[in-house]
Amino acid sequence: MPPLISIRPIQPTDFAAWKPLWDGYNAFYGREGATALPDDITQSTWLRFFNPSEPVHAIVAAAQTPQGEQLVGLVHYLFHRSTTRLHDVCYLQDLFTAPAHRGQRIGAQLIEAVYAAAKLANSSRVYWTTQTTNTSGRALYDKLAKHAGFIVYSREL
Repeated sequence: MPPLISIRPIQPTDFAAWKPLWDGYNAFYGREGATALPDDITQSTWLRFFNPSEPVHAIVAAAQTPQGEQLVGLVHYLFHRSTTRLHDVCYLQDLFTAPAHRGQRIGAQLIEAVYAAAKLANSSRVYWTTQTTNTSGRALYDKLAKHAGFIVYSREL
């Protein structure tokens, strides 16, 4: 029987449990070893979650085990203005579930938690991007949102 999962805002005491999930997320996108994010980016990201003047937020999925609570998923999101809307929009930037806990609807619960937070903040839209090769993620996303057909371009500066 899978453990009971709770979805909750991240807490300042969660760093040690959050960091392996963050590292796993970054490794999935090729940011590990020589290409890993510098530690100052991780530290700044962490601090932003708890700074009320920052638009960056985090929610975690916690499994209740006989040994206590274990973080098994994360989602990070931020609010920003849009030139096509009166209200802020919400960008779901990072979503990750620990491999051993996939298939338990944790990703879906985290996305739904972002939808709820965005609605509470009077945001008019939630959107995110993923790689075209993320077939398992896209199978979930196709159930929870509409693919708008956009292709993302970026350039490092």
